[in-house]
Amino acid sequence: MVLQELGAKLTDALKKLHTAAVVDEAFLDTMIQEISRALLEADVNIKIVMDLRNKIKSRVNLEEISQAANKKRAVQKSVVEELVKLVDPEAQPYKMRKGRPNVVMFVGLQGSGKTTTIAKYANHYARKGWKCAMVCADTFRAGAFDQLKQNATKLRVPFFGSYTEADPVRIAMDGTDQFRRENYELIIVDTSGRHKQEEALFEEMREIRSVVDPDLIVFVMDATQGQAVFEQAQGFKEAVEVGAVIITKLDGHAKGGGALSAVAATSSPITFLGTGEHFDDLDTFHPQSFISRLLGMGDMRGLMEEIKDSVINTDRDGRPPAMIEHFSKGI
Repeated sequence: MVLQELGAKLTDALKKLHTAAVVDEAFLDTMIQEISRALLEADVNIKIVMDLRNKIKSRVNLEEISQAANKKRAVQKSVVEELVKLVDPEAQPYKMRKGRPNVVMFVGLQGSGKTTTIAKYANHYARKGWKCAMVCADTFRAGAFDQLKQNATKLRVPFFGSYTEADPVRIAMDGTDQFRRENYELIIVDTSGRHKQEEALFEEMREIRSVVDPDLIVFVMDATQGQAVFEQAQGFKEAVEVGAVIITKLDGHAKGGGALSAVAATSSPITFLGTGEHFDDLDTFHPQSFISRLLGMGDMRGLMEEIKDSVINTDRDGRPPAMIEHFSKGI
């Protein structure tokens, strides 16, 4: 079940709430059952789903609410808030500071889309006026440096790597040192992946971390793995102190819901979602906005970010920022 289908099923359950003549315990049980079935079909872990069911039930006491309209509001509020908690790790990611070097180290299994995501990440911040650079410390995968070099060239972002140096630790250190000296604000380090979690991979990541001293370690995770990513996210977090997670391949995949909820369960902040192949296909993740869009309720916060991005280089006369302010206030 792709996320759109999950959203449609959850929305249908809420629509039945609005049209119901009577909202009693039997109706609530049926509604929760529909929501639970939809989540299970999206590969959300059964324990997480059972916990959600119990929390909704415990929050809504229909006997204490007299009017039908109030019952409907109470049920909808509880359902939406618990769905938000389902994908919200309740952990704050690192906040980068402009005007100084911020080193971000990317880790992940091979095939997760890590190198492509790094290009999207650089593009995201470069569009906001950050001075970005990329370092390829992946000496394990053939063609890794060529891919990063090609992406960086397209984005007009400086890069560092080597066709002759075989030591990824040395490359990472030399690259970050150079870009620090040149006062780059965002230095992104790509590291080697493997087809599975193994000690050799973790040891290499720990060595790179020790010489690079990153401000943030980002774990790139493949949404097609569904709820199985819980162990991946937990393993990487314990090995190298992951500070943020980016979920890739979320566009149109059946297990996206399971992946999101599994990562949230590890208390790792999800910062971005990869939603396509293009450099612009990287969406900032906000749990409440995500659930709002999933349920067809709109996303004012996301829309405001898009508008700000589109006018970032055209605000000298003051009109676009004024437009943004008025729009956000509903003027």
